Amino acid sequence: MNLKKSCFLVFFIGIISSFAQQVKLEGTITFNKKPASFVNVYINDIKLGTTTNEKGKYTINNVPTGKYLLTVSSIGFKTITRTIKIVPNVTHVHNFALKEDTDNLEEVVISGTLKPVKKLESPVPVEVYAPTFFKKNPTPSIFESMQNVNGVRPQVNCSVCNTGDIHINGLEGPYTFVLIDGMPIVSGLSTVYGLSGIPQALVERIEIVKGPASTLYGSEAVGGIINIITKKPSSAPKLTAEAFGSSWGEINTDIGLKYNLGKVDGLLGVNYFNYQNPIDNNNDGFTDLTLQDRISIFNKFTINRKNNKVFTIGARYMYEDRFGGDVNWQPINKGGTDVYGESIYTSRWETFGTYQLPTSENLSLQFSANGHNQNSFYGDTSYIADQYIGFGQLTWDTSLGKYHDLLIGAAYRYTYYDDNTFATLDENGINNEPSIIHLPGIFIQDEIQLAKNNKLLLGLRYDHNSIHGGIFSPRLNYKWNSENNEDILRISVGNGFRVANVFTEDHAALNGARDVVFDGELSPETSWNTNINYVKNIVTNNSTIINIDATAFYTHFDNKIIPDYETDITKIIYANLDGYATSKGVSLNTNITWQNGISIIAGATLMDVTTTENGITERQILTESFSGTWSVSYKIPSIDLDIDYTGNVFAPMDLPLLNTETFQNDPRDPTSPWYSIQNIQLTKKFGSNFEVFGGVKNLLDFTPAANSILRSFDPFDENIDPTNPNLTFDPTYVYASNQGIRAFLGLRCKIF
Repeated sequence: MNLKKSCFLVFFIGIISSFAQQVKLEGTITFNKKPASFVNVYINDIKLGTTTNEKGKYTINNVPTGKYLLTVSSIGFKTITRTIKIVPNVTHVHNFALKEDTDNLEEVVISGTLKPVKKLESPVPVEVYAPTFFKKNPTPSIFESMQNVNGVRPQVNCSVCNTGDIHINGLEGPYTFVLIDGMPIVSGLSTVYGLSGIPQALVERIEIVKGPASTLYGSEAVGGIINIITKKPSSAPKLTAEAFGSSWGEINTDIGLKYNLGKVDGLLGVNYFNYQNPIDNNNDGFTDLTLQDRISIFNKFTINRKNNKVFTIGARYMYEDRFGGDVNWQPINKGGTDVYGESIYTSRWETFGTYQLPTSENLSLQFSANGHNQNSFYGDTSYIADQYIGFGQLTWDTSLGKYHDLLIGAAYRYTYYDDNTFATLDENGINNEPSIIHLPGIFIQDEIQLAKNNKLLLGLRYDHNSIHGGIFSPRLNYKWNSENNEDILRISVGNGFRVANVFTEDHAALNGARDVVFDGELSPETSWNTNINYVKNIVTNNSTIINIDATAFYTHFDNKIIPDYETDITKIIYANLDGYATSKGVSLNTNITWQNGISIIAGATLMDVTTTENGITERQILTESFSGTWSVSYKIPSIDLDIDYTGNVFAPMDLPLLNTETFQNDPRDPTSPWYSIQNIQLTKKFGSNFEVFGGVKNLLDFTPAANSILRSFDPFDENIDPTNPNLTFDPTYVYASNQGIRAFLGLRCKIF
């Protein structure tokens, strides 16, 4: 027998031998002693796997002999790993009993009561969104990430510069209070920028409270709060990195790095976003998406102390160069009347921290400070502004007897604001007089355990504004839950207040050709809110997990500040409403997880936001009556592939037109159409540390009408039609982005 035949014979015998040694692995998987279907059973080492049938049984054939790690996983249950040894000529039987993963049900929140509490035990309804939720539709900023949160809408406020704010249940952005780690970081001047540039690689979760929270947080917390909780340096990966780009030319990079300096654990984050590709698909002569060059650097320190006392300090710096306008604009045209452009330079710093005092009592000092400098031109109108805010708060967390859990605090906020508009001129309108506001306050909160499954939360706050005087903010929250937490009922009543600065909050006051007029001195807005929240948690016999969260809400405003676009079409008139405003509606969130790898997160909000003055009730402009969001995900474990389909839908909104009772020639539609933004993404994982993702955004290629910017060909109103003199350049008609369909591709990696 020659050598070639001998090698072939050895190879053939080896193959026969290996198949002879491959055996069958089988078993049954149960939950609560009942069969669990569609459970993933996987042998990582050799890439063999299957799922259980309707009787909870699984079979894996042709398993080679050897020692392996067997993984049993199913959404909503704790993952089981077991080392198994496969020997020849034996059918191996391995049975498993699943245990429910209660981490999500028992996650800790702080936004509702200013103290850590399990979400199910919080008397204040708090919505929690983990990074995995936002990764289903990756975006360059947290502002854009909010588009798939039910009842929360990122509103584009400027057709030209594309700045925006966050609407909660139909209430405008200035009513939304934004915090990092519980500390206020977004002030009036930065409402439109504060959610941009926060490195998302460092975000642990985002907590959202809908409804007034002024009892705990003071001014601005009228419509709700968004609290961005960052990761603890001790538990963060050593390195995280994410980068993606789009077919429009957008580039976004996020980097997170953990380090240690003796007793100090540090976490460094860097976000960089760049877009320099002027696109004008609607042919109006203006950029569809603003050019942006933004960098943000974030650093967080945790200092290890005796007795595990807390001491953390965070700091962030952001710089952004933003431009929108005529596609032929060049930097030399800034501030001129030859070519229209809106150029905004923003420089912003923030610092915040918590220091737990070295006492036997639970005393904590919290602090934050921020500075915001803006140098901008809107056409030939300059807006140069500086704002500095300092905040300090001392809290005492204690108990009174067995049933009273108290939180007592004192706070102080200092606000300095200066700009080059008439908003900071003295009474004679001659000399510049920056606004300085002192806002000390005290508050007390008592969480009362009425019975085993009943809680009552009482809160009261008093603030003294150095300009407007004293303001009381009470609230009451009641919670009931069933024995197994399958049913939870919360009832809330609260008060909120806000002191407004029009120029920092409404870009319509700066761009366009309308004059800004204040009708009297603007008084603080106040609101009363009540809502009823019901949560139902269901685990079916086949291990399907269903969560239903329903809320009915009602908010009544006094002294609401409304921009009037209609009384005089050449002006925007700001005044306290001589009447009242209301926001009422219902919202429904549902989260359904099947054991076959499909999960659905969906929500809908139906609302009515109106103003009533002189007996006449009107809908608030730029507010939808209905909105819906969804996220449909499917996981294929055998190839580590995730498929995510996300989207939203909005009902028509009333839009600001240049129409009066006697003049009706504005050619634009008075309402927006029904519209939907939908996205699809595929994510392929390579091990536990690396993944590639890509997909398509705005699948339906929806963009607003091409004539949204009225008379874009004459932005300086140099050629007004004498037969139609009231029809002028107007970019205030805006409700959605002009950015159409685009593909994107990116990668993520992390090192533990």
